[in-house]
This record gives sequence, structure tokens and C-alpha cells, in this order.
Amino acid sequence: MRRSTSLLAVASLALAGCVAGPPPEIATPVPELPDEFIYSPEADEAASLAQLLPTHDPAFEMFAEFALQEAPSLTEALARVEAARAAASGAGAARLPSVGASTSVTANRTNPAQFGVDLPGGAAFDTERTSYAGNLTASWEIDIFGRLKATERAALARLDAASANSEAVRITLLAEIAGAVIDWRTNDARTQALAQDLAAAERLADLAAKREEAGLAPGFDRVRAEAAASQSRSRIAALSGERARILGRLVPLTAQSPQLVGGQLLEEPDANTTSAAPVALPSLLLTHRPDVRVAAAELAAADADLAAAARLRFPLLTLSGALGLLSFDLGKLFDDGSDVYTAAGSLTAPLLDFGRIEAQIDGAAAGKRAAFAAYRGAVFNALGETEAAYGAVAGSDAQVDAARRENAELERAFFLAETRYRAGLADFLTVLEARRAADASGERLAITIGQANRARVQLWLALGGDSHETTRSINQ
Repeated sequence: MRRSTSLLAVASLALAGCVAGPPPEIATPVPELPDEFIYSPEADEAASLAQLLPTHDPAFEMFAEFALQEAPSLTEALARVEAARAAASGAGAARLPSVGASTSVTANRTNPAQFGVDLPGGAAFDTERTSYAGNLTASWEIDIFGRLKATERAALARLDAASANSEAVRITLLAEIAGAVIDWRTNDARTQALAQDLAAAERLADLAAKREEAGLAPGFDRVRAEAAASQSRSRIAALSGERARILGRLVPLTAQSPQLVGGQLLEEPDANTTSAAPVALPSLLLTHRPDVRVAAAELAAADADLAAAARLRFPLLTLSGALGLLSFDLGKLFDDGSDVYTAAGSLTAPLLDFGRIEAQIDGAAAGKRAAFAAYRGAVFNALGETEAAYGAVAGSDAQVDAARRENAELERAFFLAETRYRAGLADFLTVLEARRAADASGERLAITIGQANRARVQLWLALGGDSHETTRSINQ
């Protein structure tokens, strides 16, 4: 018996070896990265990463705290991390023995007629019997070839991907809040600029009315000045609708009421300045960008899936056993002789599956190739977004400088035109056109400053925010 069992085991291993072999090799080289970004600032001009966000604004600080505690999108992402952690724990537990317990009461009734003949004289048996049993059972799949370990590695990699995804949700949430707060402050600055324009237009209208009363100017000058004032009022009214849209965007981001959000936005920031952009190396994107880390984790999971699929071609060894008590009299269940046990070991190996396992291996290999392509795409997408963000910061800063100079020059031009008009050296149309040009430049300056701050938030997001590599909570 022992000899036949040994021969069967050897034959199974030999036949399994016919279909076994290493998994296909798929090259996954790390993409080559440039040494630096083209639009990256000089090292002596750079600021810290955190200064790219409006941290000086109390509204942003409060909204960020609310969002990190109660934002539905972040709560959902964290729940997915817990689900991935549970899956990884289950994959690790599958490598350990499974022990269970059971109890049973079984009643049987036998019909003597089922034997088809009369029993010999004096022979009899109980037609009704009740058995009582209690068992401890155990089973263990011996992971000789590492299939279960590869499955656990895949689950751990997906836990890393879920954690990086939650980081991506977090920094995206903060970036959206920062952008909304900047838009609100830009709206305030535009409103203030238009209010100054309205006041200047009303002064012109008052001056034109006085000159009309004195017979020094036609009534048409007053009408044109009042029309300019009405135009400023209309633009101010239009900005209030935009404020409502910004408020509506902040409510779901912070999971707070519109009243609380609107009240917090009334607090003025400490300053409204732009900071220099931080210096970063392209290689840092591989560790800071959550989307790149997600792609890398998915690639590691695909590699583990391929290894697990390849190990399906090897034999599977399983040990099982049961130890218990069995008696047909409940009172004698614990008597000597009622103990029973079973022990078994099974070795199964694929012999002829008509390509089923190869199909799984081919599918896993294709999945790894796709994951590597996605990883390369994430890396180059990160490079492109960051380069564009650096360029946007540089371009918006130049635009702000030009807008400031333009505004100062046009305000001086209006002052000179108004002075000449009061002295009778210039007509009213010249003054009005100078005022309109100065009005437009003031609002443009507010818009360009907002765009510069927005560009910094985009750069913060492109560089991975304040994200960092998370440590695994479950060790391999």
C-alpha cells in the first residue's frame, strides 16, 4: 500500500512537471526622467511647497479641517482602504491552517425489506438508531510552490494602491477648496476694483452735471458719465451670481451648511500675496504623486497575479483531519472507545486541462503589460502636468507684473486727463475714455493675481501636494 502511494505521488509530480515552468518574463524598466524641469525656478528664489496654498487665509484653514473630517469623498476612499486591508488580511490567513468544530445528532431508520431476503434465524438489528457526535476538524493547504504567498502579495499591493488613492482624493479635495477660496477672494478684489470705478464714474457724472448747470458743457457729457456708472453697477451685480456659484461648490467639498461656509468667507485673509514656486526634481514625482504610486502598486499586484497564475501548474498538497467522539447513546458519548479520528493528505496536479491554466497565465501576463503601460502613462502625465504648472506660474507672474504697471500708468493717465478737463484743456470724452481704460485695468489686475494664485495650487497638486509614501500596516 505504501509503495503504491509513493508511486502515485511520484507520477503526479512527474506529470505536473510536464506543464510546469517559469512564468513569462515581461520587462518593466523604470522610465528615464530628465534631470530637471525647464520652467523650474532658481534654487535661491524657491519657496516651500506649503506656501503654494492660501494657508494665510482663515477660511481655507477652516474648510480644510472640515473636509478632512467629514468630506463624503474622503470617507468613501478611506472605506475602500479598509476593504483592501480586509482582503489582504484574508489572503494572509489563507496561508494558515483552518480549524473548526462541529456537533451533530443524527437519527436513522432502516427498513429490513431493503435487503430483499429474510434474515437468518436469530439475526436481528435495530431499525432505528440515533448517533451523537462532536468533532474538531482541521485542514491546511501547504503552500510549497508559493501560490498563496503570491496571492497575498497581490492583495498587499492593492492595499497600497487603495491607500495612495485615498491620498489622491485628499490632496485633490484640498486643491479644490484652495481654488474655490482663491476664486472667492478674486471676486472680492474685482468687486472692490469695480466699486472704485463706480465711485470715480459718479464723481465724473457729478462734475459733468455741475458744468452743465454752469453752461460750460453739454448735457450729453453727464449722460455718458452716468452710463459708465451704470455699467460698473451691472458688472458688480454679475459678480454676486458668481459668488453664489463658488459658495455652492464649497458646500459639498466641506460637508457644511451654506450659512457656515458663507460666514467663514467673510473673514478677511492676513495677506493676498503670491509666493515663489518650489524647486523639485522629476524623480520625486515617482514617490510623491499619488497617481504614480497607485500605478506602481497596480503593477506590483499584476506581477503577483501572474506569479500566482503560473503556480497553478504545480501540484497542490492539502492536509486534513478530524478528531471527535461518536456514540449511539448520549450518556456514553464520553466513555472509552467513543473517540474517532480521520487523517488525510491529498496531492492534486493538473495533467490535461486543454489550455485552461495557460489561458489564465496569458490573461495575467496581458494584465501585467497593461499595468506597466498605465504606470508609464502616469509617470509621463506627471512630468507633463508639472512642467505645464511651472510654466503657468512663470507666465502668470509675468502677467501680474505687466498688469500692475498697466494699472498704475492708466490711473495716472486718468488723473492727468481729469486735471486737464477741470482746467478746460481737454474734452470730456478724453476723460471718460481714460476712466474706462483705468477701470478695466484694475479688474484685470485682480483677475491676473487670482490666476497666479490658481497656478500655484495647480503646481502644488502636480507635485503631489503634501503626500508622502505610506507604510504598510500589514507585513508580508
